Amino acid sequence: MEEKKIQAVVRLIEWERIFLHMDVEITYAADADKNSPLDFYIVDDMYDSPARMQLIRHEGNRYHLRLNMTNSGENVCVPSGNYRIYVCQNDVKMADCEIDPKIVRDMGNCSRNFFYNNGKKVYAVNFYVEEGSDTLPLRMQILAAVQTVMQFPKTNHFRDKIHPIQDIKSTWLAKRNVLRKMYAGFVRLNRAKRNHTILFMTEQNKVIASNLKAVSERMKERGLDNDYQILFSAREAAAGSQSIKSWIQLMEKLAKSGTVVLDDHAPCLDWLQLTSDTKVLQLWHAGAGFKSSGYSRWGHQGCPDAVSCHRQYDYGIAGSKNIAHFFSEVWGMNDELVLPTGMPRMDEYLNAGYRAKKTEELYKKYEFCKGKKVMLFAPTYRGRGKKTAMYPYDLIDFKGLYEACGKDWVVLFKMHPWVADSVPIPEEYKDKFKDVGKYPNINDLFYITDLLITDYSSNIFEYSLMKKPMMFFAFDKIQYAFSRGFHRPYEESAPGKVCSTFDELLKAFREEDYEFEKVEEYVRYHFDHIDSNASDRVIDWLILGNIPKEIQEDITRREKDNAHRKTLDFLPEGYRRNHELGIVEEVE
Repeated sequence: MEEKKIQAVVRLIEWERIFLHMDVEITYAADADKNSPLDFYIVDDMYDSPARMQLIRHEGNRYHLRLNMTNSGENVCVPSGNYRIYVCQNDVKMADCEIDPKIVRDMGNCSRNFFYNNGKKVYAVNFYVEEGSDTLPLRMQILAAVQTVMQFPKTNHFRDKIHPIQDIKSTWLAKRNVLRKMYAGFVRLNRAKRNHTILFMTEQNKVIASNLKAVSERMKERGLDNDYQILFSAREAAAGSQSIKSWIQLMEKLAKSGTVVLDDHAPCLDWLQLTSDTKVLQLWHAGAGFKSSGYSRWGHQGCPDAVSCHRQYDYGIAGSKNIAHFFSEVWGMNDELVLPTGMPRMDEYLNAGYRAKKTEELYKKYEFCKGKKVMLFAPTYRGRGKKTAMYPYDLIDFKGLYEACGKDWVVLFKMHPWVADSVPIPEEYKDKFKDVGKYPNINDLFYITDLLITDYSSNIFEYSLMKKPMMFFAFDKIQYAFSRGFHRPYEESAPGKVCSTFDELLKAFREEDYEFEKVEEYVRYHFDHIDSNASDRVIDWLILGNIPKEIQEDITRREKDNAHRKTLDFLPEGYRRNHELGIVEEVE
């Protein structure tokens, strides 16, 4: 680096959700090696590197780099610290990145604060220039901080009553420490059997359903229940309190299980760390919608903590390799750990016999659909979660929709399961409109649906395979983008006509302006497999460990890259680390 064979200048700093983007321009000296590839590492004050920046594209001497702040490459946030960016060639330090003088004054605008834990914690990323140099060395400071006390704590009045029994009961789930110890004790008692025990677990529902049901039932069909003890835990713990008995039972089941299979976020695993030999599989039910979740919406209300349930996943699943990065962003994990198995719940959905049976049942149940074209109105909920979920029914022009249906169409309304209020269908329209919110499986309804109306819901994933048109009533896409965020440009990726008002929706419906050509491209991009074998792939790849060779090679490559980074020595010549004092000092 002292020979100045390379100069690196940062020309651009910008953000895309949790991703930090930088454009770095390289200038080579006359005798420099211009052919060997360059690597860009962030290096802290101890001259260790927690991450290598990802090269997105390379145009001439301009390098476009990206860094996921919630995943350094080892499924953890980039740690707090002060960082420089070193350019390396063949594992040799070549340059310390400088900042373009033209953007120095705007560096403050490049900083970003990610608030989480209901605003009580913040992950702050700031940029500055190191002083005492003839150049402008760029530095990045990361600080994970918590809310500080701004006033004296309240002094209890001497007349305030003390309720020891009530206080002990209310703090039982100080309880979390008790449960951690309980889990550790159960692990010691069951260590010998854990490798052959699998727990299918949901903290969102009272029943095992969707992907969990499909995989567990397929394991039994294959006789794998003879080789594994299969356990189940289904609780609505994400939305309500649970009994002491329920908590004890869950701790025992978790401790017994060498493999834990989830279908969604499990809040208890935000604070209970499972043993390192426990394999955790995330079979999230969402195919691939638009709305951001998990770490993709870090800094927004309701986002996860820096350390959360997501950090414990060993693998996740997706419909195709093309969309794996949407899921890995949500979970703060590496792309290659999200395997394109397809959605197990769709095995039954794609079965011709099941489809014929359900179609017949549906026409018997909803006779007014026979001989008619069926519109299914199925948007997602609004609100922060299950407790506050709602839908603004006042935006639906029931009269206009009824008239637009004419003699050929009828409408089924299927609201998100979290929306408690039923659809207020006026009495005079009930001959064509029906609220089917109580029907358990929306996928079945797709068999008799001719047009789907939705917004940001992931139900488009399953419906797209019917090769039928859909439209999007996205009246609040600007607000939704701000509060929830999107993985990708909404208007460009929606496989159908996007309407901002109900009048626009009715007009497009009357004119059959569905933009149906987008559906075929959506299917091609989102599905690597269109069959009924997703459950088998999950079992074979993730549970039995027979991951396809090409996927395993990607996983191994990342592991080797992380291990190699840790061998690199960025210390300046003549210095050493003093780990006791946490400093770098000159060698005497």
